[in-house]
Formats: sequence, structure tokens, C-alpha cells
Amino acid sequence: MRVGLFVTCLVDVMRPEIGFSAIKLLESGGCEVVVPEQQTCCGQPGYSAGNRNSALALAEKFIDEFEHFDYIVIPSGSCGGMVKTHYADVLAGHPDLLSRYAKLQPKVFELTDFLHSVIKLDKLPAAGTDSVQGLVTYHDSCCGLRELGVQLQPRALLAKREGVELKEMNVARTCCGFGGTFAVKYGDISTAIVDEKCGHIHDSGAETVVLGDLGCMLNIEGRLRRTGDFKTRVLHVAQVLAGDA
Repeated sequence: MRVGLFVTCLVDVMRPEIGFSAIKLLESGGCEVVVPEQQTCCGQPGYSAGNRNSALALAEKFIDEFEHFDYIVIPSGSCGGMVKTHYADVLAGHPDLLSRYAKLQPKVFELTDFLHSVIKLDKLPAAGTDSVQGLVTYHDSCCGLRELGVQLQPRALLAKREGVELKEMNVARTCCGFGGTFAVKYGDISTAIVDEKCGHIHDSGAETVVLGDLGCMLNIEGRLRRTGDFKTRVLHVAQVLAGDA
């Protein structure tokens, strides 16, 4: 099957290695992976800020670039949620685009959901010498969980990684405090929320926290480092599943 990978802005700019891990996983499952070179943003920042014209232009661009693939895979709950659940609102009043989107929407999947539910990946790529071992804990990102139903999928896949044991943190489903522009507009509240999340991570006893959304990843890792924790690893689930970290 021919899969279009939407890398996402944050992965492209901040952690491109996550994109390469996603490609490795998809190819290990027999997919032909294509990464359209002109892809940019899904439009979520503009949409969340009320700039509907910007979101509309980016939604149309996304459709142009991805509608011809068998599947579209996104290693991010927030970007996946934007495309899968909010484009219908963005495209309201544009019947031609809505018609094209109706054909594209069922083909859009968050990475772990696609690996687990569509190609049913049984065997993970061989782990590297520096890959994670021992206890890990998992943080459920809000959009992946609530908009896309991603919860069991990453855990089922992590169970296939030899040498890794999942230890659930307390209230893993609660927000990390990022929420895109929320962290900028309400810094004090965001900090209090992420401090609570970091406390749950420490209490789990795990040396690594794994998650599926880079926004959450950067927020949690940044707070851990600013409060003196330089030991706890913060990794995208794709990196762990691919054996790259």
C-alpha cells in the first residue's frame, strides 16, 4: 500500500529523527512511504487562533498533496485530530472541497493506530545498542486520546518491544499543560499543570516517559530540565518502537 506521511511542522523543525523512525516502522510493515516535499502545516495554529482563512488555505493544500494516497499517516495526535475531526468545519461552505475531504478523511490515521489497527504490525524493527530498556511510562496526549481514540494502540505496540516494561503513571490521561497557544496565554496555569504531570512521571519510577505528540514531548522535557531533572528521557513512541532511542 502507498502511504503518505505527514511529518508535521514540529517534527520537521525540532525532532526530524521522529519522522525517520516513523518511516522505518511503516516500511517494516510493508508500506511504500512517500513524504510530499511541499507539505507544511495542518492549519491547527491558525484555526485555534480564529484565523479561518489561513486554516482553509492549508486544509486545501493538505487535500491537494495527500488525497491520492491509499492512507495518510501522522505521527501526532494534535495534527491528526485537526485533519480527521476539524477539517469538516474549516471547509464548511465549500462543497467541492468537502466532497474531496469526505473521500480523504477515512484514510487519515495517527501513526500507532495505523500500525496496530490497519497493518497489524507484529514484529518491530531490531533495536539499536542505545535503545530504551527497563521501565517506561506513557503520557496520553489530549487530542490523540479524545479526538482519535488513541490509547490502547501505543501500549499494545510497546508490549512488543523486548526489554521494555510499561509502568502506568497516575492519571496518565490528564493534560501536560501545553495545549498549543494555551501555554503562552496562560503560562502560570500551564506550569502548574506540567509540574503535576512531572510529579506523576517521577512517582512511576520509570526512567523514560513515552508519548505520541511532540508538543507534549517538548513541554514535558523542557519543564523536567528547567527543574533540574537531566536524567529522565522523554521520547516519541515512534523512536522507541523503531529501536532508535
